[in-house]
Amino acid sequence: MLALRLALGSHPLVLLRRLMVAAASAGVGFLLLCTLTYALSHPDESGTSGLRLLWCLIPLAATVQFAVAVARTDPSARPRSGLSAVGLGPARLAALSAVSTAVSGTLGSMVALLVFLYLRGDLTGLPFAGAAAELLAAGEPLPLAAALTLLTPVPLLASVAAALALRPRRTTAPPDAPAPAPTGLPWGVALMAAGLAAETYASRGGPGSPLPLPGEFDGNPAGVLTGWTLTALGLALAGPGITRLCGRLLQSLRPGPTRLLAGRILMEESTRIGRPLGVVCAVASGAIAATSVYDGTPPDPLGPLTTLGAALVMTCTTATLLVSALESRQSRAPTTAALRHLGTPAVTLRSAAALRAATLLAAFAPLTWAVAAVAAVPLSR
Repeated sequence: MLALRLALGSHPLVLLRRLMVAAASAGVGFLLLCTLTYALSHPDESGTSGLRLLWCLIPLAATVQFAVAVARTDPSARPRSGLSAVGLGPARLAALSAVSTAVSGTLGSMVALLVFLYLRGDLTGLPFAGAAAELLAAGEPLPLAAALTLLTPVPLLASVAAALALRPRRTTAPPDAPAPAPTGLPWGVALMAAGLAAETYASRGGPGSPLPLPGEFDGNPAGVLTGWTLTALGLALAGPGITRLCGRLLQSLRPGPTRLLAGRILMEESTRIGRPLGVVCAVASGAIAATSVYDGTPPDPLGPLTTLGAALVMTCTTATLLVSALESRQSRAPTTAALRHLGTPAVTLRSAAALRAATLLAAFAPLTWAVAAVAAVPLSR
């Protein structure tokens, strides 16, 4: 009840972000329900049903990441002295934020179920009811227990991930220490190299994989998908290290106040900004590679599932990056206020922000294009 009161009393922008989490959860839930109906109407095609279920895991992961980012920017999750006095310490606030995340995910899952039943024709008396009856196997009885089971992972995983991300941590570092340097850059580069090598090797193998790729492809599709997954994980893991390196380069060679401020902020916020930025680059490189391989018109092997899943992944990863940037801005608000109190011109702060954005774009855009180009080469043969 307290979590619900805090949610209803939040700022409109906070409520909008929670509604976006609910919308993403609804999209993933609808994808999972569509997978269930395909399995019911095609009992002999277990391999294709498994491929559809695996495809749903990517939007599921993007939705959970977005839900965690929204939970981290929730004002009600910030420890305050007044709340601590009544027993709402950091651990209790983290639990309340996890409950709020679960409520948003559950709301989205219920919306997905209602829309699914409406399009399937199980809810009568409404206009356009049953508009997708053939696609959603309206002729087959729907096992309600299986449908509810498929709708459970989104709110459950999102709430657990939010609780783990917001749990209070003990630290022995002094309050004025700089953030620890990310150590994932070498591992990220190694994963990218291993993924590209695995993709190149698998593209020369023989056919017969249980995970067929669309189009004319005679290699090992399962090996190619594994290699691409390793490449995407490498980009996400290397993102914080690349961001910190950009900040260090900005501060080199006698920097002025603007470059010094921009570089210092990039180094401090490298982990918070770099990881979602790496995920966005992985998604963008995948889209570029697919477009280049299939001559600008990627196929739709899973029907509407492909389009809806791709839209969910792109929207959630981009929204996660924007929410992480907002979290970074909130975390350095006291520093910004102190700089303004000391007489720092507003134009200097705006110039530093523009320089940070331009530096990250100059670093990650060529990397995204290079990874996409290298990944598309073996598939284009």
